[in-house]
Amino acid sequence: MGNSQSISIGFVGSGGAGALTAGNLLLEAASAAGWQGLLTRTVGPQIRGGEAAALLRLASHPVECMPEQFDVLIGIDWLNAHRFGAEIKIGHDSLLIGDPRGGAVPPHIAEAGAREVQIPMKDMAKAIPDGRANMIALGIACRLVRLERETCLALLEKRLSDKGEAAIKASQAGLIAGYDAAQDLDLSLRLAAPKRATRKWLVSGNDATALGAIRGGIRFAAAYPITPATEILEWLAPNLPKVGGVLLQAEDELAAINMIIGASYGGTPSLTATSGPGLSLMIESLGLATAAEIPIVVVDVMRGGPSTGIPTKSEQADLNIAVYGCHGDAPHLVVAPQSIGDCLFTTQWAVYLAEALQTPAIVLSDQFIGQARAAIEKPADVAFIGQRSRATDISAAGAYKRYAIAGSGVSPMVVPGTSGGQYTADGLTHTERGIPTSGASDHQAQLDKRRDKLVRFAYGDHWATLEGSGDLAVVTWGSLTGAVREAIGRAAQDGVEVSLIAPRLLFPAQPERFAAAIAGKSRLLVVEQSHGAQFYRYLRAHYDLPGRVDVLNRPGPMPIGVSEIHRAIMERRA
Repeated sequence: MGNSQSISIGFVGSGGAGALTAGNLLLEAASAAGWQGLLTRTVGPQIRGGEAAALLRLASHPVECMPEQFDVLIGIDWLNAHRFGAEIKIGHDSLLIGDPRGGAVPPHIAEAGAREVQIPMKDMAKAIPDGRANMIALGIACRLVRLERETCLALLEKRLSDKGEAAIKASQAGLIAGYDAAQDLDLSLRLAAPKRATRKWLVSGNDATALGAIRGGIRFAAAYPITPATEILEWLAPNLPKVGGVLLQAEDELAAINMIIGASYGGTPSLTATSGPGLSLMIESLGLATAAEIPIVVVDVMRGGPSTGIPTKSEQADLNIAVYGCHGDAPHLVVAPQSIGDCLFTTQWAVYLAEALQTPAIVLSDQFIGQARAAIEKPADVAFIGQRSRATDISAAGAYKRYAIAGSGVSPMVVPGTSGGQYTADGLTHTERGIPTSGASDHQAQLDKRRDKLVRFAYGDHWATLEGSGDLAVVTWGSLTGAVREAIGRAAQDGVEVSLIAPRLLFPAQPERFAAAIAGKSRLLVVEQSHGAQFYRYLRAHYDLPGRVDVLNRPGPMPIGVSEIHRAIMERRA
């Protein structure tokens, strides 16, 4: 049995079969053993019911992307599994475990030539009072990855403590039965022992986003539920009150953004979370917040589009609307987290930037990192807490100029009710005092002010992730950063040095910093998950690029994998 850098396991089943539950429990057991890992869930466009799969990758090192091929695929049943198509790949060296009564293996899986083993999971579960086949599958997986049985049993007792003794015993009996059934199975792979056998931090991207919002100072949130962003609201609902905050479920997305504009105008840092269709509805109010210089944070967990599109699959196609969606010239902030752990930092940073610059900030997450769960090292605490410039002593300054043309472009903001601090905050072009005007000079001055405060701000090194060296640079963003990093690592093993450039700050553009990042590079490879190569066109619009620029782009739901990126790098090394 040889050591492996990682082991990947998939659980497949119809709605209600418990594939997602088994996957989450396996990840948690691996986390308790000190391993790191990543779990992504894949379901059909109907969101509930139909097909479901939990896809895991476990390792003794950080894991930020899924493999193209799974080492083990366990079919609790195969009903509707054909709908996954090419999303779940196995090969001739994979292990396929099914149930004789689980239906026919889908052709695209059967044709892979994997070693197939039949285990009667359903019959084994029936022999246990209140037994479930997914617990049999969990036991099989725990044995295959060589997790200690007692660790797994203790986890079930902890996780099912609110279900009662009978449920705990039934699940534990199922796990033991599956564990024993896998006794003679040889995976021929074994994970290296974790460097530090300490329990890892288990978190989803959406949960990390919500935590980052609170750490950044958010104390009011209003939102309308939408896949795949709803978990942000579900996490904030019980946790915002713990820090004196409030969450309100709005009647729609228009109400949600207007509520947070009102709360922020009143002095409370505020946030909403949505996906592409909701962001489309919020655009007019996003322009209002820009014109009135009211800080807000809008989290867009992107999904396949346009329109309803594919609500349960990932895509990076909201870039254009996030950067350019407002009518008129309405500069605002757009940032993008690069991993599940980075969701915490980037959202906290977005709150800080929005408050410091008195402008809207859009956080572009996506379904992949938003709904995936990871076992990771706990992210370091950072000190970013939003502090807006406030006007307090109005009388000493004479007539209050809310939109004064200051050197930094950021003018002090009063809390409503402050004596002498009355002003009009609306979407009309205004004077420095906030009085509506149609004057050309006032319009020009306020447009310059809103532009300059973003351009002049010192964003520091957080604007992008820059790694490696070499004549070729791969430029990407968001959730593809992990896959690109791993592909660059493979290229280094092949003797090819490649640089990684992954902007976290997408708008305002950083031409001087980007120019320094690509200095000496003669070739770029742009990797993105959109049909229209939006990121490539964004780079072309804002930056001077070297002569040879290639693009690897594809829309969802099929992610761009490590091997595909590695192959593209190797083809462009000369």
